[in-house]
Amino acid sequence: MRLFMASATAVAVALTAPGAYAQAISAEEAEALRAQIRTMKAQMEAMEARLNAAAPASAAAAQESTSPAAAPATAPALAAGSGAKPEGKDEKGDETQIEWKGSPQFAQGDRQFKVKGRIQADANYVGAPKGLDDQGLGFSSEMRRIRLGAEGAIGAGFDYKLELELSDNAVDLVDTYVGYHNGPWSIRLGNQNSFQSLDELTGDTSGSVMERAAFTDAFNFERRLGAAFQYNKGPWLAQAGVFTDDIGALANDSDGVDGGDENNSYGLDGRLVYSPKLGGFQLHFGGSAHYRRLGRLAESDTRYRQRPYVHSTNTRLIGTPAMNVAEEDHYGVEFAAIRGPWHAAAEYHALTANRVDASTVTFQGAYAETGIFLTKGDHRGYKEGIFRVEKPAHPMGEGGMGSLLFTLRYDWLDLNDRDIRGGTQNGYIAALVWEPIQNLRFNVNYALMDYTGATATASGKTDYDAQVIGTRFELDF
Repeated sequence: MRLFMASATAVAVALTAPGAYAQAISAEEAEALRAQIRTMKAQMEAMEARLNAAAPASAAAAQESTSPAAAPATAPALAAGSGAKPEGKDEKGDETQIEWKGSPQFAQGDRQFKVKGRIQADANYVGAPKGLDDQGLGFSSEMRRIRLGAEGAIGAGFDYKLELELSDNAVDLVDTYVGYHNGPWSIRLGNQNSFQSLDELTGDTSGSVMERAAFTDAFNFERRLGAAFQYNKGPWLAQAGVFTDDIGALANDSDGVDGGDENNSYGLDGRLVYSPKLGGFQLHFGGSAHYRRLGRLAESDTRYRQRPYVHSTNTRLIGTPAMNVAEEDHYGVEFAAIRGPWHAAAEYHALTANRVDASTVTFQGAYAETGIFLTKGDHRGYKEGIFRVEKPAHPMGEGGMGSLLFTLRYDWLDLNDRDIRGGTQNGYIAALVWEPIQNLRFNVNYALMDYTGATATASGKTDYDAQVIGTRFELDF
């Protein structure tokens, strides 16, 4: 500015000063021109002062205009002038939204992405019956599940899920599929549950007790590779699918009957649910039917057995001997009800094993439970035919203590039929689940297990009780 002012002054002086190429002027005219120059100089100095005062604000505005936070505001003008895509938007102009759901969930239009994970750690005690020398009983602890994965949607109705789980000293693929949905219809291709029962399909971090019903484990319910179809409209839910085997068995590179390339087993599964709302009740009525042909696996051993409630012990106090099974047929019925803080659920399931070289045998299992939240405003969630976990109405950090759910469950398993005497189990379970904040839960369970025809003690006794205490913390996001 000073350079400009000095140049202007010099030019004015040169134009007004007497010289070889200028006309002569009087002393009065010269003095008038000099007065005009002094006035112009004063005005320029005043302008310079105003510009210097405005300089910091201008610099801040320039810095703000180039910062990431201001990019969305300037991006449309940039896009209009250069054809570039606005930052944070897709081709349709949808902005990326970030929402916290235990971990960040990114959404842009009909596309989503979310990292998932789960940590479950158990510390348990199984009181061994007198005279039963089994080192697997007593105190035990384990990381029940460590799971990491992601799920999302890629647009046009397509979605996916990929989860890895560390459990039983092995890394397995859990839910791993690609899906498509259109209105009430959906299809999934990949490793997934095959609609076995309400208790099996309810997530392990959404349950009211630490472990699922005994029959779900004894009857070898598991995820399997296949195609699943679903129709869900109003209170009706229909599910059906065709499945092979779990991907661990299919990946076995052994030769012979255990080889994955020789595993030609398959199954057909279906489930129908009617879940009306009557007054203040959310009701659930369901049924499922299943058929499995073991194929080459009929030459290997099949057993049906169960732990004393908790998973951290590998001891099975009841179980069938090894059998050669060609086919399995099983069916189940389901009931549940929710009203305010109270809920109830019950299921019955029967499995028929068609043996290769012997008569058909049928095994049965069932459970019934009722529970209530002891904290105000909390209730069990329910959606698409299964129980869901709900965030506490009054979590810690917001003036509350979180949610507290108390549940009583009776669990029955019968592995006796004809020549097979696998034993029976009657479990009486009391469970307390505390969720101080969303995604974090603590479990304390007590179970009295009443056995008939179980593993014999040193004296030959096969009817006895076992007392179990189970504890768990779990983080799910």
